[in-house]
Amino acid sequence: MTYKSLYRTYRPNSFETVVGQRHIIQTLQNAIKQKKMSHAYLFCGPRGTGKTTVAKLLAKSVNCINVEQAPCNQCEHCLTIQNGTHPDVIEIDAASNNGVDEIRDLIEKVKYAPLQGKYKVYIVDEVHMLSQGAFNALLKTLEEPPAHVIFILATTEPHKVLPTIISRCQRYDFVRVNRFDIQMRIEEVLKAEKIEYEEEAVRLISQLADGGVRDALSILEQCIAYSRQNLNAQHVNDIYGIATTQDKLKLLNAVIDNDVTVLMQEIDYVTGKNIDIRRLTNDLMELLKESVVYSFTKDKSLLNKLTEEEVKSLNRLSAPVGLKMIEDLMETLEKYRSASNLLSYFEIGLLKLISHT
Repeated sequence: MTYKSLYRTYRPNSFETVVGQRHIIQTLQNAIKQKKMSHAYLFCGPRGTGKTTVAKLLAKSVNCINVEQAPCNQCEHCLTIQNGTHPDVIEIDAASNNGVDEIRDLIEKVKYAPLQGKYKVYIVDEVHMLSQGAFNALLKTLEEPPAHVIFILATTEPHKVLPTIISRCQRYDFVRVNRFDIQMRIEEVLKAEKIEYEEEAVRLISQLADGGVRDALSILEQCIAYSRQNLNAQHVNDIYGIATTQDKLKLLNAVIDNDVTVLMQEIDYVTGKNIDIRRLTNDLMELLKESVVYSFTKDKSLLNKLTEEEVKSLNRLSAPVGLKMIEDLMETLEKYRSASNLLSYFEIGLLKLISHT
């Protein structure tokens, strides 16, 4: 049997299993139940946030035989759409089919009735890559679409789509998925794959994913290939050259304690992992920012990078001091552009932070 990557294996097959985007899911489900479908949708948002997945779920729902349970994932339409073999659901990658001839060919076929389902659904991915001529050809069809056709346009760069196209679509903006939702999804996959794991490893992967569920599963897949059946934080560090949250906290606590000896030892230990110093500097800024926010609010729901226990270890710093440290790190980050030796700049940057404590 051919191997399928994790993000394809665990792609949601129902609206309920989509991670995040609840505002979009609820709106689309209501429209389906009320039979108030638009003829054109524009799905915008960062990569890996569910645009194509939701487009396919919408295509299944409007063609599903079991109207009350759409998508049922049992009828012929649901199964063939899921397998990518349904003749009435056409996926087009505008990055490679962006010419006016390709779009005119598509439009020529739009007028024909569906072969099997109730609707013909055209999913155009990366629609912003279409040429000017192709946009104009598509615009004509969007102005006067046949009743049996639904267009779903997906893009990561909506500002490159013609305003006249956008105005004829219902626009849905997909947002980066919450880190905790991504962690839960990663844990579900690891349990399904019967792989043991450390919570810190899952947390690191969710941070690296930067709000993209697909990216999270791709990173996870690479880490599993490296670690086999027991995933821990060190494996993630080895592959991606990042410092753990505990490593970063040790650096900051050495600064707060005014302990230069420990600070230099920690810098030597962390940078010995061949980590990205720019990313590490940025991560330290993020931790200090969370500390400042928590100092003002005492609201743990606002924490993304740290647990409540971890942020309290930094709360020995007053908020004004934390803000000054962030300013210094921003200045250090800016100086990296012209630096020949990033490590020296990083060390000097952290030593400057001690002057605030």
